Amino acid sequence: MNYLAVIDLGSNSTRMVIEELDESGQFTEIKRRKIDTRMAQGMDQNGGNLTSDAMKRVLEALVIFQQEYEAYPEIEIEGIATAAVREANNQADFLAQVYDTIGVDIRVLTGDQEAYYDYLGAMCALDVDNAWLLDTGGASVELVGIEDRMAANFISLPFGAVNLSEKFQLNEDTINPDKLEAATDYVETQYERLPWINEAQEAEALPIILLGGANRSLARLDRLRQGYDMSQDFHGYTMSAEAVLETFHEMTNASRQEREAVLGEEANRADIIVSGLLPLMALIQATNAKEVIFSASGVREGLLQEYRMSLDAE
Repeated sequence: MNYLAVIDLGSNSTRMVIEELDESGQFTEIKRRKIDTRMAQGMDQNGGNLTSDAMKRVLEALVIFQQEYEAYPEIEIEGIATAAVREANNQADFLAQVYDTIGVDIRVLTGDQEAYYDYLGAMCALDVDNAWLLDTGGASVELVGIEDRMAANFISLPFGAVNLSEKFQLNEDTINPDKLEAATDYVETQYERLPWINEAQEAEALPIILLGGANRSLARLDRLRQGYDMSQDFHGYTMSAEAVLETFHEMTNASRQEREAVLGEEANRADIIVSGLLPLMALIQATNAKEVIFSASGVREGLLQEYRMSLDAE
């Protein structure tokens, strides 16, 4: 048996998945870990640099992961980083610290690469021919237009749950309506610059496939309210756009303490849940989508799919 660990240095959380590869070339997930590290936090106020506190949090998480994956014999390690590291002025210094700490070279994905891996991961796990795909991270969103299961258009945009929250002060105890309106206008303006989004107003309404932490929180919250078994995976779960909008408005009208109570085990997202759902709200309005579909398979699974295809080609 061979083992592969994928480490993902995201803008809001640091993640690891360990996969076992059998003789037939099939991967089986044997461990998945996530630690909230808020890597993008404070970047704007720090001159576009990752803060020392944020880097420390990530390095501490990586040491924990290392202790776990080193228990597997001859394991191969793949490390990737996304928007926060991609945009950081002190990227080289941080990556050197990562290498000195765990001895792993981290590949910084471009925005297009991140969107492509999201698409690849979702398509290998969902039976959907035509859709939008939205991955809302801490410092970026990846948006893909899918036609006949092919990525017709894709882009990465430089806003996400953490930096939107900081930029428009959506992390305060109560959400200021004027600040929320300003944030909404900002996101909508970014979408309006994409001709393939504008064309959606006159086209058939397509579902939106959702990835990213805030969207996962939305799925778990709705499943809890519907009485579903929370030990089961939310992959493939659907919500109507109307229900999504109702939940968003509930969050915008709640105090931070009330948001924490609603989110339960994910109460630490109370300060970024509104900003994390905002890109989805704007996309629903822009595309007239009637339904969303949640995917547990994204960029890391896309990497695994590529890895598997490279083995098949050998």
